[in-house]
Amino acid sequence: MAPRAGGQTYGFPIYCASWLPLAHIIKPSPSADGVVDADASPALPSPPPPPMVALGGGGGEGRSGVPNALVVAALAPAAAAGAPPALSPEPVFRLGTEEQVPYRMAVHPRGDGVLCAFPNGCRLVQWESPEGEGPHSLVLRSDQEALVKLKDVGLQLAVSFSGEGSILATGGEDGHLRVFKWPGMETIIEDPDTKTSVKDLSFSSDEKFLVVNRSSGPSRVWDLKSSEAVANLPREQGEIFGFCRFSTKSDNSQVLFVTAMQGDYGKIISWNTTSWTRIGSKKVTRDAISAFSVSPDGTLLAIGTIEGSISVLGSRDMRVVVTVKKAHLGIVTTLAFSQDSRALLSTSFDSTARVTSTESPKSDGISLWSMVLAIILAILVYYYMQHKEDLLAMLPQ
Repeated sequence: MAPRAGGQTYGFPIYCASWLPLAHIIKPSPSADGVVDADASPALPSPPPPPMVALGGGGGEGRSGVPNALVVAALAPAAAAGAPPALSPEPVFRLGTEEQVPYRMAVHPRGDGVLCAFPNGCRLVQWESPEGEGPHSLVLRSDQEALVKLKDVGLQLAVSFSGEGSILATGGEDGHLRVFKWPGMETIIEDPDTKTSVKDLSFSSDEKFLVVNRSSGPSRVWDLKSSEAVANLPREQGEIFGFCRFSTKSDNSQVLFVTAMQGDYGKIISWNTTSWTRIGSKKVTRDAISAFSVSPDGTLLAIGTIEGSISVLGSRDMRVVVTVKKAHLGIVTTLAFSQDSRALLSTSFDSTARVTSTESPKSDGISLWSMVLAIILAILVYYYMQHKEDLLAMLPQ
């Protein structure tokens, strides 16, 4: 199946994806002998590596013929000025995961590796070497002492590191919530709730709170210092909560966004993070929301739907900035903004990964001014035709 325009396929259904923090992974290599020749011409700095993403998925157990794998892919150089961003068709590295499908992933923000959630538990995938000038391979750590507590816990539907990488949270299909200090894996919170599954979770940027959405019931807010639940965010009649994400505003205050389905509509709800009260709500789609993300700079929101469409909205007014109908042929499984918030990564069951620019086309402003000037010119021409004789009479004879 050929990928849609702007998309790239890697041969397996993609369940999880994330941008890589290359500044913490790829470090310049020191000189071989550690001695710098003062008389030698200064070496030209190496060009920075292109942005890269990690993708995970596969065909599952059995003999489907579709591999299970983790792939690292780089953003391809623009073929022409103004060309839309796209991933390179050739991956930087591909790691087979045998019979285990990576369903979820969390990339450590300081380069400690990639935590992958498999059907029977979690494993840590680490960078092969922290030194060198080029992209590095990934290897599965053979000694997984750091993840003993997540070895045989079943499928985790939500995994996340806090913004500074000092806390790890996982939420299971069996309803078990686990929160640990990283990398020591000391338990901060453990909440076994066998009646519901954990659907999503999100850390506040100051690492004070963790919000957890379950398959039913309210969103629950946990205080990470006291390890106690401090608020339940209730649903309105007919609402089914989906994803949750904290966002930092320009004044450094925070707001919590929660997606919900209510009847035939998908909506985004905003919450005050001091009083934990609902402060806004807007219907944004008539399709079920299957993926959600908030940009690092807090200005944008993104939703993906089961119909394969993606939309980028302003976080203040929730007006659509960019929309791509049928960006994928299948359900959108993951959305992730780049670190500079200028690009959006989306993936799907249709085996494609797509990068969409979140910036408004530069031609939009030119087109608007062209329309304004055309209208003014038309008015002037109309006025001239209507008063032609009067205007000619005013000219000197």
